[in-house]
Amino acid sequence: MSIFVRTAAAAALSTALSLLPYAVSAETIYGAMAKAYQNNPDLNAVRAGLRATDEGVPIAKSGYRPRVSATATGTLTRLDQEFLPRPLDYHDGSAGITITQQVFDGFQTLNNVRAAEATVYSSRETLKANEISILLAAAESYSNIARDQRIVSIRKQNLAFLKEQLNAAEARLSVGEGTRTDVSQAQAELANAQALLVNAVAQLKESEAVYVQIVGDAPKGIKQPSPASKALPKSLDQAVATGLRENPSIAAAQYDVDAAGYRVKSAEGTMLPGVVVQGALTRSTGNEPGSNLDGTTASVTARLEIPLYQGGAEYGQIRQAKERLGQQRILVDSARADVQQTIVSAHAQLEAALANISANRAEVSAANMALDGVIEERKVGQRTTLDVLDAQQTVLAAEESLVSSQRNAVVASYSLLAAMGRLTVKSQGLQVAEYRAEEHYEAVKDKWFGLRTVDGR
Repeated sequence: MSIFVRTAAAAALSTALSLLPYAVSAETIYGAMAKAYQNNPDLNAVRAGLRATDEGVPIAKSGYRPRVSATATGTLTRLDQEFLPRPLDYHDGSAGITITQQVFDGFQTLNNVRAAEATVYSSRETLKANEISILLAAAESYSNIARDQRIVSIRKQNLAFLKEQLNAAEARLSVGEGTRTDVSQAQAELANAQALLVNAVAQLKESEAVYVQIVGDAPKGIKQPSPASKALPKSLDQAVATGLRENPSIAAAQYDVDAAGYRVKSAEGTMLPGVVVQGALTRSTGNEPGSNLDGTTASVTARLEIPLYQGGAEYGQIRQAKERLGQQRILVDSARADVQQTIVSAHAQLEAALANISANRAEVSAANMALDGVIEERKVGQRTTLDVLDAQQTVLAAEESLVSSQRNAVVASYSLLAAMGRLTVKSQGLQVAEYRAEEHYEAVKDKWFGLRTVDGR
């Protein structure tokens, strides 16, 4: 058995033993996504924003409802004349209630409600897009840690191997079989390996910090994940067709078109007649001589308003609404093109990563065989220490390339699912309660009054 094989086996055993305490609490990539879905503050902020958007519907529906107001006035008058034995105080007051009901407003309220509902549906799709984005970020972060942990392990093995080579070079020099150059070369490679290990550890810490930011928990027992297998398409054409049909970004853009169309109709409604009915009830009292202030007055007034010209603002608002409708239609096409490009790119990256894994595995196997051969040839004087060091660097590069390719395959597979709109709690079977946006909407859409939110704040 070669020195490298013995060293690698010892390092692998040491690494395995160091991971044993975490075996019980090892985190899977699905567990990381589930935690991110539940804990990520950015995602929770988007959910809160959607709940605020839900309130736009009852706000718009207020145009259907009556407006009630109460008024009260009181006056105290003091009359102080020279001919009066004492000042006289007179008082009068009134209290009343007014109810105003919009009977017809050119369908503005109707279209405002429909626009608010379309905005809610658009925001739900935007939330889905954000959920997918966070799940993808969690999967990528998990894969980055798995990659960086393996690179640290590989570089530790490389460091141990180079220490053995330095010891061997010094031993040969002491018996007159080697040269000072061999020792210096081994020392230089050892110093470089130490620097590489420090960089790998720093990169691992950075990846762990990103993981905590996204997932909301420290990484424990991270293992090398496999590429996604659930809900993957059978072909690129199927992936594109699914993405164009299910990607929430496209659906959100389509709902935005609906909302913009209703806003055009609402703006046009400002040029139509309006009918308002108002009822008033007033109670008056007073003690002023010669006046009869005590009494109750009731009235009902119907008012028809026909807008003729409002300074031109109404025309500008209609044109503005139509331009925004046109903009939203263009954004739908843009969303479709973006989704298609992302799917094609992710699919190509997945194919390339899978092909690279096969090639890198063959490269690692060949590089290790070559290293063992160079070591044996050096024993009989056919190779130098520099040849051994060069062969080891080839092994190191091949192993790190394999690790990177495996990470790229995982990320590309989940990126493909995300672009298709299928990286969801349901499709991946995540063990976490799915957020139900419609529950809050149903609770507030028809509310007439109340200051507290649904959760009691």
